[in-house]
Amino acid sequence: MTAEDEALVGGMVNVGAVFRRGELVERPAPRNARALHAYLLALKQHRFDAAPAPVGLTPGGREQLTFMSGDVALPPFPDWAMTSSALESVGILLRRLHESSAAVAVDARAEWPRDLADPEGGTMLCHNDVCPENVVFRDGRAAALIDFDLAAPGRSLWDIAMTARYWVPMLDPESAAAVYPPGLDAAARLRILADSYGLSAGDRAELPGVIEQATGVCRAFVARRVGGGDPIYLQALAERGGWERWDRMQTWLVDHRQTFTAALLN
Repeated sequence: MTAEDEALVGGMVNVGAVFRRGELVERPAPRNARALHAYLLALKQHRFDAAPAPVGLTPGGREQLTFMSGDVALPPFPDWAMTSSALESVGILLRRLHESSAAVAVDARAEWPRDLADPEGGTMLCHNDVCPENVVFRDGRAAALIDFDLAAPGRSLWDIAMTARYWVPMLDPESAAAVYPPGLDAAARLRILADSYGLSAGDRAELPGVIEQATGVCRAFVARRVGGGDPIYLQALAERGGWERWDRMQTWLVDHRQTFTAALLN
């Protein structure tokens, strides 16, 4: 790291390893970097310019991408990032990504990460990690997506469910209070996300169940990291209420399934 480098914060996987150098970002390259870079370039060919453009790979196993300017919300999340208009803009941006991604052929030879991938698979690449830390805002609107490291084939509905977990958020009130502003109405916000995305009636009916499925996948992801002795995830699990918190979240989702379905369909 040189005096000109700026360390970028946010996220849990590449903590302390992502730097900005002028208009470039340098970060650890994922194992499937070449396939992922080809995908990002193809997105631009299909008129999605709201993602970083790959510049190259370094001999030291790092990747260089263009820097996406703007504001990124970090926990505890500020009020401006959780307004209804901000949420609406996230839904619109995600729809734009999916329309372009659906036109890009998936490289079947690449080893796409399974960490947060749709268990049912799919014919297009999903981002899988559209959390506040990975959405760049400009003038209060979601303008770009970053960190495609967990992108993998899946259903568009899976990506919407994962996005809802972070942005509604689909968390019980006690869990949400730790990092989200108070007073967020989960059912109303889920409807805003679905409306802004333009979700079909059939997908709306399925969405609460897929959110429950996605929560289970996220729990298994954390369990693998904790079981492997990852100190970041061990600390986060301890600080956020342990497995009791995950039990509470999953119970809350099941208990409110009918409420969420009604909000989406009525």
